[in-house]
Amino acid sequence: MLQDSITLKNRHLKFIKTVSESGIVYGLKSKNGFATSSSTQHEDDKGNPIGIICFWSEKVRAKSCTKDEWKKYKVTEIPLIEFIENWCIGMINDGLLIGTQFDQNLFGYEAEPLELILDLSSELKSLGKELNFKKFDGITDLERQVKDAAE
Repeated sequence: MLQDSITLKNRHLKFIKTVSESGIVYGLKSKNGFATSSSTQHEDDKGNPIGIICFWSEKVRAKSCTKDEWKKYKVTEIPLIEFIENWCIGMINDGLLIGTQFDQNLFGYEAEPLELILDLSSELKSLGKELNFKKFDGITDLERQVKDAAE
């Protein structure tokens, strides 16, 4: 089990690095919305698993998951700026988690949106990349507002 959690964490770290470099996040979308799963680690206050929306850093990895319950889903590109500003922030407000790099067996890393934003901003800074956000005045402003929201 420990090996599995290490594998999931390493895939998550690769997700952060890859999407920070490429500026693209991939999701699976159908007429009913984006691919979702349920948390195996987190529950709401009623004891129900928290919902997860799943994302990938590579198109091929996302496509490999279009089988079984996700067989009618199509891979869709999401620009990193939109992912951070709309998806991550929206998922915070909706009480959802972000699933990264899920595999064909629907195992993946479960990330808190606030933590993922901070991890992405940290990676972007280390790469010397600045994003032209619509809702934030750069990465430093994004980090400040996310940290304020977390308190």
